Amino acid sequence: MFSENDKLQIQKRGSNLQTVLSQIENFKQGFPFLGIENAASVGEGIIRLNAEDLAKRGNLFDEKVASGTRPLKFVPASGAASRMFKALFEALEACETEDESEVFAKSKAIKQYTEELEKFAFADELKVAITNGGDDVSLKTLLDYLLNKKGLSYGSLPKGMLKFHSYESGARTPFEEHLVEGALYSKDNKGKVKIYFTVSPEHQPLFANLLSEVQSKYEDELDVEFEVSFSQQKPSTDTIAVDLNNEPFREADNTCLFRPAGHGALIENLNDLNADVIFIKNIDNVVPDRLKQPTVDYKKGLAGVLLKYQEKLFRYQKELNEKHHVALDSGFLAEAANFLENTLNTKPAENQYYTEKEELYHYLKEKYNRPLRVCGMVKNEGEPGGGPFWAKNADGTVSLQVVESSQIDPSSVQQQKIVTNATHFNPVDLVCAVKNYKGEKFDLSQFTDPATGFISTKSKDGKELKAQELPGLWNGAMSNWNTLFVEVPIETFNPVKTVNDLLRDQHL
Repeated sequence: MFSENDKLQIQKRGSNLQTVLSQIENFKQGFPFLGIENAASVGEGIIRLNAEDLAKRGNLFDEKVASGTRPLKFVPASGAASRMFKALFEALEACETEDESEVFAKSKAIKQYTEELEKFAFADELKVAITNGGDDVSLKTLLDYLLNKKGLSYGSLPKGMLKFHSYESGARTPFEEHLVEGALYSKDNKGKVKIYFTVSPEHQPLFANLLSEVQSKYEDELDVEFEVSFSQQKPSTDTIAVDLNNEPFREADNTCLFRPAGHGALIENLNDLNADVIFIKNIDNVVPDRLKQPTVDYKKGLAGVLLKYQEKLFRYQKELNEKHHVALDSGFLAEAANFLENTLNTKPAENQYYTEKEELYHYLKEKYNRPLRVCGMVKNEGEPGGGPFWAKNADGTVSLQVVESSQIDPSSVQQQKIVTNATHFNPVDLVCAVKNYKGEKFDLSQFTDPATGFISTKSKDGKELKAQELPGLWNGAMSNWNTLFVEVPIETFNPVKTVNDLLRDQHL
């Protein structure tokens, strides 16, 4: 299947032959569906914080930071904005063969875009570009100058570089909004704000240039010092593509085609970071300053929940790691088993009442020596995406998992009924702790579930191919973490999936 040149190509990418062969086997066998036992809900896997709890947890986080706990913010920002403008690209193409009135009549999105153009944060910049270009203001012009190189090039920029929000001092991009947010809840006791953006290689210079333009301004305004890092998805995490016969897909020069493996590959980037508390939030989920307070309160609240339970987790971790099972009494093991099952939400494969002491000790030691995450969950309001469920793991345990719809058997009436009854969904609002009680970092690659990948059909150069994504960052890539879910308000979830989402009240 693979020539010596192929093996050399694989080696140069930082991967190895066995990994690639495993990927091909995944294409042949497919990935199994994840069995869900029930939807998580408030009181059944989801914690609800009242105002007093929220303030208390936020204060705990502030106290820990004051005494030396080091926070960091991790922002996946490699996504291109092209999908935001799908309707606009289609309309621009239609303008070549149809009258503008016909294009308007067919698309509500285009009608809204043109009628409310003045409300967009990029409106002034677009006007200047059109004026400088000397073109008449037509629908085609308004689309062409927004999307293409003759104007703002928004159709080829990353989301993080688009102007989202208007202020008296000028417009802000999501990249800038994340800087401001970071200063509000991710500042250490020396006034330093560490933010780590994952970006595409071709876009990194754009982000770096914008940072150099605005960094000192925001540092002065917010009285902080930013330490901003950029990284790219590692080529070693790319997965091989195959043809419809599951043979390696060949480029014109006969080399194998490798493709980025989705956001799950970012577990390797996360693994490189050294911090006590890591906030994770998508690049497009930002709001103007006037609406930031709920986000700040709940980010600190989630971090406080994490730190509260981590203290007890560390106590069990220390005892289990430093003492042999003979030295631990049955009362301690029962207490640790209860905390694992009823607080850290990992239910054993079988009743542990009659389990041998040594067997229980090894089970608990394994389950406590894991990273910890707290995931915000929003009440279900019909938004697409994954949700919080009780799911069965490969070792027979049942635990809280963020599960995507593609992971659930669509032909199972019982499984789909559970999905229908779900009360919450995943807004990608995570706080993570990746160290043990000694302050040593876990190797995050050891806590993934390789069986939770995803296969899709694509095409290249007119030929169909099959592509494979690694387990998602907050799905299978964190499958074997200790997990807590906390309800967060819908006000903290304001993603921008289409350009007209910027016309919602939350972005004006």
